Order: sequence, then structure tokens, then C-alpha cells
Amino acid sequence: MGLFSFIKGQFIEVIEWNDTTGSVVYKFPVYDNAIKMGAQLTVRESQAAIFVNEGVIADIFGPGRHTLSTQNMPVLTGLKSWKYGFNSPFKADVYFVSTAIFTDQKWGTTNPVIMRDPEFGMIRLRGFGNYSFRVSDPALFMRGIFGTNENFSAESLNGFFKTLIVSNISDMLAESKIPVADLAASYQELSHQAGQRLNQSFADIGLSLVGFVIENLSLPEEVEKMIDRKSSMNIAGNLDQYMKYQAAEAIREAANNSDNGLAGAGAGMGAAMAMGQMFNGVMNNSNLTPQQAAPSPATPPVMGTIACEHCGHQNPPGAKFCSDCGTPKAEVKFCSQCGTEQAPNSKFCSGCGTKQ
Repeated sequence: MGLFSFIKGQFIEVIEWNDTTGSVVYKFPVYDNAIKMGAQLTVRESQAAIFVNEGVIADIFGPGRHTLSTQNMPVLTGLKSWKYGFNSPFKADVYFVSTAIFTDQKWGTTNPVIMRDPEFGMIRLRGFGNYSFRVSDPALFMRGIFGTNENFSAESLNGFFKTLIVSNISDMLAESKIPVADLAASYQELSHQAGQRLNQSFADIGLSLVGFVIENLSLPEEVEKMIDRKSSMNIAGNLDQYMKYQAAEAIREAANNSDNGLAGAGAGMGAAMAMGQMFNGVMNNSNLTPQQAAPSPATPPVMGTIACEHCGHQNPPGAKFCSDCGTPKAEVKFCSQCGTEQAPNSKFCSGCGTKQ
């Protein structure tokens, strides 16, 4: 083998990329090697090949098998002088770009987004989800993003996309003015709106946003607890249903616990009914005016009756014992001066003031 044959054998004759790493961009290794004119270029489906000459994009090839010649490389042919004839080798950087859809890319808020809610006021909101994208314009994507990187993965774009997505989501939520309690019912609509807003930003760098999903928008833990308490109060507002529920739970617990039997069921039902009646009384009194809720005054004693010294019960005149507690009636005393009946243990007459 002569020297010319050895040098000729070093020229690259087959250019292809078997993508097994999930990369977005792959630079074909042509360092210190020349590409032979007439070499075979194989570009698979969901790929594009970019030829770069001295930092300038020369040609872009789509899927298929291509024979590198002056006929199908018009731009590169114009850039090269081909001093040694059209069959001479040439040197160029070759980049393969994957045009497949990159799915299940994650996004999420690093810090809470502060927004105003009509019911809870100022709140902090967190969110996360996923999106999918693909390269739609390889040349624009090269100029705007990956430049001369030899290997470029989807993870390399996550930081850029995360900032872009969170910024647009924050603006969209603030403009929508949807109450926090209704956000879960609007995930699909919000995802669609976010995709439309973000698609132009992706297109500016040669990408296409294929799908965008909001999986969850959540509140801080303390706000969620407050919502839970409010829900519990609303549920307990129907006390009749609450008592029935408690009674059914007590019966179920008694059935599952044979040791307590009916006694446990009765105790549970009694506690539930007592609690329900107590709540019911409080709720009923809360709906009354202060005059309606005030307790009624004690019934005044009937004229002519005598109050028991022990319990205060009003007894008819002439009764010797209290009809309520059985205490004997106290001995009646009269004033020796004027004859007025005196109260027990009185020191002076209520009629004339004579000392007793």
C-alpha cells in the first residue's frame, strides 16, 4: 500500500449517529480527519445533520441517505475553493440534531408565587408539572442555544425553561383571578393557556412546545389547615345529620367490639345526642337577638304564700311542712306591743319598732 493509499484510507467515508443517549445534539468526531468527497451521510428519522464550515452553517440535511458531492452540497461548494478538484477531501464540523419529542420534562416553582385571592387575601402558591418539546428549526436552535457544544442534553435546558415557565405561570394566574378553591377545576384550561403563552418563546430559539401540563397548585400547610377547619364547620352546621352520623358510627363500633356490646353502643349514641343537642342549643341561641337570648326572670311569689326557710319553695298559708322538701314550718311570733307577726330571728317589730 502506497502513502497516498494510506492517507486516502484515513478519510471518513460514512457519517451517521446511532442515538442511544437521549441527547439533543451530537457532534460527529471529525477532529484531524477529513471527510471524503463522495462519502455517505445517513440521517435517520427524527434527525437533522448540520455542516459547519469555519463557524458558518453551510448545509443542513434531513432524513435519508446522502452522497456528499458538489451537486447536493451547493452552499458548502460555494464556500470551498476545491483547489485540488471536486474529488478532494474537505474538513467541516458535523452536528446531528435530534428532532424527536422529548417528553416528561419537569418544571416546578423554587420559591412560592405570591398572589391575591378574593377569599383568603395574600397567599403563597406553589406549582409543578411537566412539558414536552422538540427541535423544529435546527439552524435557529444552534445559533440561539447550543452553539459549538459537542454534546447537548435536554437536562441542559431545564434551568432556562424553568425560569421561563414560572414567570409566565405567575403572570397568568394573577391575570386569571381564579379563586384558590376553584383552581383544581381549571387545571386543563390553565395548562392550555400556559402552552399558548410559552409556545412563542420556544419558537424564538428553534423549539416547539408539544405539550404542557399543570399537575398541581398547592397552598402552604397552615392555609390548608385553615381551609380544613372551615370545611369541618360547614359540615357540622347540619347538626341533625351530624347526630345521625355519630349514632351510626357508635353502632358500627359496637358491632365491631363484642366486649362492649349494646352498652358501648348506648354510651356512644348518648354522647353523640348530647353533643348534638348542646351544639344545637348554641347555634339556636346565636341566631337570637340579645333580648330573645336573655334568660327569663324568676317567677315572683304569689301573695299570701309562705316561703320555706330551707329551700325557698312557696307554700300555701297554714301549711305546717314544706310541700317540696318537708322542712317543718318555723314557729310564728307576734309583737307583744302591737301584735304584728314577726319574721324569724327578727330583733325589732316591723310594725312598731319595739325590741323583741
